[in-house]
Amino acid sequence: MTPASAPAARLDLTIATRESRLALWQAQHVQALLQAAGHRVRLLGLTTRGDQILDRTLSKVGGKGLFVKELEVALEEGRADLAVHSLKDVPMELPAGFALAAVLPREDPRDAWVSPHCDHPRQLPPQAVVGTSSLRRLVLLRALLRDCGRDDVRIEPLRGNLDTRLRKLDEGQYHAIVLAAAGLKRLGLQQRIRHLFDPQEMLPAAGQGALGLEVLQARADVAAVLAPLADWPTWCAVEAERAVSRALGGSCSVPLAAHASWAGVPPATPGTSALLTLHAAWGDAETTAPLCTTSVQEEVGTLQAARALGERAARELLRQGARGASV
Repeated sequence: MTPASAPAARLDLTIATRESRLALWQAQHVQALLQAAGHRVRLLGLTTRGDQILDRTLSKVGGKGLFVKELEVALEEGRADLAVHSLKDVPMELPAGFALAAVLPREDPRDAWVSPHCDHPRQLPPQAVVGTSSLRRLVLLRALLRDCGRDDVRIEPLRGNLDTRLRKLDEGQYHAIVLAAAGLKRLGLQQRIRHLFDPQEMLPAAGQGALGLEVLQARADVAAVLAPLADWPTWCAVEAERAVSRALGGSCSVPLAAHASWAGVPPATPGTSALLTLHAAWGDAETTAPLCTTSVQEEVGTLQAARALGERAARELLRQGARGASV
C-alpha cells in the first residue's frame, strides 16, 4: 500500500462552529460523519460578530467574513482543528494559511418563500412588506415583483439567524420572508415553505446549500481525514459559482447570483468531466435597471476548469454593465 492510499490516522478533533441552531446542526452532521469513521470529535461553539450585529445589513458592516473570523482565530490558536461553514457565508478569498479541505454533498440550493398569507409574491396583499437582508434577493425579488405588476410591495431589511427571522415573520413584522430552503430542510422546518423558487425564477447565491470545511493549510493530517467527506460534483459546481463572485470582487455588497448544474451524470472523481451549465445574474441595488444575466456551459472535470467557467460568466456580466465591489 502506497502512502497516498494509506488510511488516515484516527484523530481527536475539535470543530469550531457558530452557535445558532442551524450552525450547530451542520457541525453535528460533520461530527457524526467523522465519528462514524472512528475519530473522536467535540464541538467548540463560538459567537461571531455577524451574529452580534443585527441592526445593519452585512453589506454595510463588513460582509460575510463576519461569520467566519472568530472560527478562523480558533483554528489559528489551536483551539479547533476544523470549522464548518455554510459555503455561501465563506468569503471568496480565504486568508493566507487557510484552505477549504472539503465541500460536502449539497442540500436543496433554492430560495424558499415563507408566508402565512400567500403561496407566491403575486398573491401578496396591497402594500405588503417582504423581508430579506440579501442584496441578491433584493434585486431578484424587485425584478420578480415588477414582472408581477406588484410595485406596491416594499422590501425591508431582515437580519438574525433562521429562528429569529421566522419569529419576526410570525410576530407580523413582515407579510413574507425569503430564506434558503437548505436551512429550513436541515432543521425539519420544510412545512414552513409555501413556495420553492425555481432557479429561473430566483437564481440562488453562489454556494447556497453546500457546507464547506475549513482548515489550516499546515494541517495535512486533518485534511486527510476530511477528504473522504468531499462530494466532487458539488465542489466543482460551487467552485464555478464562487469564481463569478470572486471576479466581481467577492463581496456581499455585490448583488450577484450564480448557480451551476450538471447535464446528465456528473463526474464522480477528479479528472473525469461532464457538461456544467452556469447561470449568473447581477442587478443594481440602487436603481430599477434590468438585470444583467448570462448562461455559459463547458466540459468540466477539474476545479481549475470550473473556475475558468465562472470567470467567463463574470466577463459576460461585466460586458453587459455589471459592476464589481468598490475598493
